[in-house]
Amino acid sequence: MSNNDIIVSLDIGTSKVRAIIGEVNNGTFNIIGVGSADSEGIRKGAIVDVDQTVQSIRSAVEHAERMVGIQISEVYVGISGSHIGLQPSRGVVTVSNEDREIGEDDLDRVTKAAEVIALPPEREIIDVVAKQFVVDGLEGIQDPRGMIGSRLEVEATIVTGAKTAIHNLLRCVEKADLKAKELVLISLGAGQLALTKDEKTMRTAMLDIGAGQATISVFENGHLAAVSTLPIGGEYVTNDIAYGLRTVTDQAEKVKLKYGCAMMADAAADVVFKVNRIGSSVEKEYTQEDLAAIIEPRVQEIFQLIHQEIHRMGYRDISGGYVLSGGTVAMPGVLQVAQSELAASVRLSVPDYIGVRDPAFASGIGILHSVIRKNRGRGVNTVPSKKAVNRPQSSPKPETGEKTGFLEKLKNMFSEFI
Repeated sequence: MSNNDIIVSLDIGTSKVRAIIGEVNNGTFNIIGVGSADSEGIRKGAIVDVDQTVQSIRSAVEHAERMVGIQISEVYVGISGSHIGLQPSRGVVTVSNEDREIGEDDLDRVTKAAEVIALPPEREIIDVVAKQFVVDGLEGIQDPRGMIGSRLEVEATIVTGAKTAIHNLLRCVEKADLKAKELVLISLGAGQLALTKDEKTMRTAMLDIGAGQATISVFENGHLAAVSTLPIGGEYVTNDIAYGLRTVTDQAEKVKLKYGCAMMADAAADVVFKVNRIGSSVEKEYTQEDLAAIIEPRVQEIFQLIHQEIHRMGYRDISGGYVLSGGTVAMPGVLQVAQSELAASVRLSVPDYIGVRDPAFASGIGILHSVIRKNRGRGVNTVPSKKAVNRPQSSPKPETGEKTGFLEKLKNMFSEFI
């Protein structure tokens, strides 16, 4: 990846659409802009209204554009949901260069070879994630570029999804006047961002609990081993509050965000608030303890269902513990409930960047990290800022690809005289 690259992630969630602008400058990565908008047209992580979703995307992107002063045209789009599947695959090619040095073309060819698998007509390949490369029988290689060999193999995980869900997502991005540069599996990106090397090796479960769904990602031996999605999340807590306090959903959401606590033991009896009850103009007063009495059972149930799902996936022992992300886990007391219900070590994933130190941003920033990791050593198209547009053209910095092309032409020209 070259210097001064600007990349943008788009995280389309059930409650919020977030556009995050990241900048890679001399090897360091920073967040320079964030835009968010209320998500309309999304239910439990699935698009149910294209026009409303398009409007939400535009609002989030425009918000990010105003913050940084650039025009966004390309985005890396996060994807998740119950339709996502993982499938192991293997690709084998012969090294093409005469000097047997493995180059970028060989990596592209072996990746394409791994993509040759039997898929049902309703499914589509989203990504190919290399677990390891094998050069002439030597295993455990993460990056074979520059090595010498005759035979190159890759052991990979093929990420697939439902064509309908994929095409509807891309259609919304396209109608918002954006180009989807690439689809990125949110589970993979968030895991690469949040988990340490040891956690990914030991078997750790990443729990991304949003408003409409909870995504469970199990990492083992350094790689994403399994993924599952449950249609449960913060929306259920909001609905319980609306029902328990006899108020409208919008007010229940505001009360949850301002006074919500998932542990009755931590709730305060002297913290009070008022809500308008449905069918009445009179406000009724409640305490934080009243609210916690509604929230705690639902949060307990969410983690009980997650625990059951992990057992169903075939994992009885999560030795590396659990890592929580998503907007729902930011509520006070959720971490303690998770530790009690999962009976294991649990911690929160909070991105360490100014302006986005919130578990809700883990997915969007994870998308950016996944792109940087995947394109390390490769050129990435940038989104030009106003400064970049006005930069003098007298001394442009040559790109790596341009250098290579010039040297190849020079080499071919001299070869005609030899």
